[in-house]
Amino acid sequence: MNVKPKKSLGQHFLRNDEICARIADSLQLHGNYKQVLEIGPGMGALTKFLLEKKEFETSVVEIDDESVTYLKKNYPQLSGRIIEKDFLHLDLTQLFNEEFAVIGNFPYNISSQILFKVLEYKEKVPELVGMFQKEVAERVASEEGSRDSGIISVLLQAYYDIEYLFTVEAIEFIPPPKVKSGVIRMTRKENLILDCDEKLFKTVIKTAFNQRRKTLRNSLKSLARDQVDMSSDFFTKRPEQLTWKQFVELTKMFEAKS
Repeated sequence: MNVKPKKSLGQHFLRNDEICARIADSLQLHGNYKQVLEIGPGMGALTKFLLEKKEFETSVVEIDDESVTYLKKNYPQLSGRIIEKDFLHLDLTQLFNEEFAVIGNFPYNISSQILFKVLEYKEKVPELVGMFQKEVAERVASEEGSRDSGIISVLLQAYYDIEYLFTVEAIEFIPPPKVKSGVIRMTRKENLILDCDEKLFKTVIKTAFNQRRKTLRNSLKSLARDQVDMSSDFFTKRPEQLTWKQFVELTKMFEAKS
């Protein structure tokens, strides 16, 4: 019995074993974790290569009942490690007592949400290897201060080093998506404490990029409330021109006046 890919769940099953093995091999055990969580395993194309590795124990989270039935029948070694829930609604601190890596061929429709979720649990997740729509993968791994930068890339780059690993053609999937895919690896930085108010840091980034065509002087006007001196050339830039470290400095300017 094969599982029929469901459009509502954004399922595109990878069918190339060589690519699946390459994705599994991209995990570097950064942080010496012993647990790996695969999101959306489907029929286990990637799972079977993860299960071959003895350096860590693999668990999977799958919301699709048909896929769960298939996995239980074909991968008995996953017994007790199939989480039949929505990853986005999981309390990951209840799931693992120790650090764990995240991996998967992520559904395009929730891939950004997965990254924001991982960011929430950055203290628990030292490494991520994931496949995304190529455009999303390139944006997340974009060079700091480039025009492809966005909210998610700046936030992630503050806590993770990100590499674009390789591109996967649409023909390698069932059904083929309308776009190419890209695989990235994120490895957590040693220092997770930023030299600023991290809640305000996120607010400044989101506020700036929500009006990304405007200069920072205009987009951040609502946060400044006439209490921040915005005459500096710094505020003539647009958000994509700033690195995450410059956003830290920007946040400190607002923090001092809050």
